[in-house]
Amino acid sequence: MAPRPFWKGYLKLSLVTCPVAMTPATTESEKVRFHTLNRKSGHRVVSQYVDAVSSKPVAEDDEVKGYQRGEDEYVLLEDDELDAVALESTRTIDIDMFVDADSIGWIWYDKPHYLTPDDPVGEEAFSVIRDAMQSTGTVGISRLVMYRRERAVMLEPRGKGIVLWTLRYGDEVRDPEDYFGKIDDAKPDPKMMDMVSTLIDERTKQWDPAMTGDPVQARLLEIIASKKKGKKRPAKAKAKPEQPSNVINIMDALRKSIGSEAGKRK
Repeated sequence: MAPRPFWKGYLKLSLVTCPVAMTPATTESEKVRFHTLNRKSGHRVVSQYVDAVSSKPVAEDDEVKGYQRGEDEYVLLEDDELDAVALESTRTIDIDMFVDADSIGWIWYDKPHYLTPDDPVGEEAFSVIRDAMQSTGTVGISRLVMYRRERAVMLEPRGKGIVLWTLRYGDEVRDPEDYFGKIDDAKPDPKMMDMVSTLIDERTKQWDPAMTGDPVQARLLEIIASKKKGKKRPAKAKAKPEQPSNVINIMDALRKSIGSEAGKRK
């Protein structure tokens, strides 16, 4: 059963408008989660805000957001003041520009969401916008209030639907030149390139979502199931991974690697 949409509003392009619903494309609900307990009583431990100076608990009505402007000085912002910011983009995805689909680097992509038409009447308008982006190789750019902040979003046609990506803010993305710029741009030995290409060919497989499985979570579920049955088998300590030795001769290491791969196939 598909989860219920967490947002409903309108998709707008000039004078064309249609009601849409949005659901996060990813979920963390399947993750193993733990509560912190009091070992002596078995009761859950409850977290609580306390005053940093007096150490006394703070009532929920007395909690307020504050922006630090100096040592022990804050500008207080009430919830209604925060909610009043950028109200125009809280319920309408107004596409104000289109860009080439390949022009936005992956590093700007933040969170994906599935965008779908919210009623049969608006489905035609939704489909026209989706298919027009697909045929022109473009994606739409808009702004939307999500997660209590207005942010740029990208609309990407995908199959019968549209994937809405929140985009990272400009000050969140670091300049790669600060890191990659120091790497020597000399071309590697062609023979080494051929050998590494051989290793890549031998290890190339068809993409399968199963490749992203979480072995740690699977092991945790095994331990939990075992304890439910009354077994108290302690988890085995994880073996320390072998430390890689310093590679003196890259060519020798590549030859051994290719020989190892060939041995696996026999």
